[in-house]
Amino acid sequence: MRRPLAVLTCAIMLAGCSTPAEQKPQNTQQAAAAASEAAASGSAASPAASPSPSGPLFTPTNPVTMNVKGFWSWAFYDLKEDKMYGSTPYTTSDTASMAKAWVAADWLRRQAEQNKQPAAVALQELTRMIRDSETENTFKYHVQNGNLTSIKRMITTCGLTETKGTQNSWSLTQMSARDVARLAKCIGDGRAAGPKWTGWLLNEMRNVRGPGRFGPIEVLPADVQKATAIKNGWLARDDGQWHIACMAVGDGWTIGIMAHYPSTLGKDYGTKTCREVTKQLLTQPPR
Repeated sequence: MRRPLAVLTCAIMLAGCSTPAEQKPQNTQQAAAAASEAAASGSAASPAASPSPSGPLFTPTNPVTMNVKGFWSWAFYDLKEDKMYGSTPYTTSDTASMAKAWVAADWLRRQAEQNKQPAAVALQELTRMIRDSETENTFKYHVQNGNLTSIKRMITTCGLTETKGTQNSWSLTQMSARDVARLAKCIGDGRAAGPKWTGWLLNEMRNVRGPGRFGPIEVLPADVQKATAIKNGWLARDDGQWHIACMAVGDGWTIGIMAHYPSTLGKDYGTKTCREVTKQLLTQPPR
């Protein structure tokens, strides 16, 4: 297959220019299996109905331009066309709480592979971990997954190219924006959580609430919001920087956005970056 014609999308500061990139085809069999088994078993919630917008929801070749301090980078994965768009170079930043989506997915898939049914208390803890970004039990599940081995498994399972893990930490995982978009695809098509638990995990991600509900979800049309799964990360670290990570899984698309900037600017400075990138990619941005 010939590589598609590169479409340059220049961005101010460190975001660079975007080019579409070829990826492996989406595993539709796994996605179908995830939905059917979730419905049959009753252990996983059925995914929300996909919206039917008139015309394309996004135009990923739109210029994405912002004059902001610090680092920011974005990626948009068109799953229907199997093309990646986004900024270059593929600089990494840490995930913070965004990595909890993988921690939950890896644990649930491995439970199913061992023919184990998670206890109700475990599912409750995972729900709080995803919906409320509760951190208390995250490391416990990360260790059960194999610690750094789990991050290496994420890299292999989801076909990531820039991601690097850190021993004894899920939140310090370094990812590029395009690897975040690939991880989002991996969650959506069933590779991450497996057939039994993909529907359940996507439902939890559609119901993220509280301080973690920000970024792309805020500027999407109301009907699209209902079908969009998200997991974000946000933390002011000892390096004097706020680290922001945004991930969204929609109907035929995923988005990854990473940023870090001086901590004196506050969390909202970075959440606005996630909102504005998404807004500029929308074919008809909301007023």
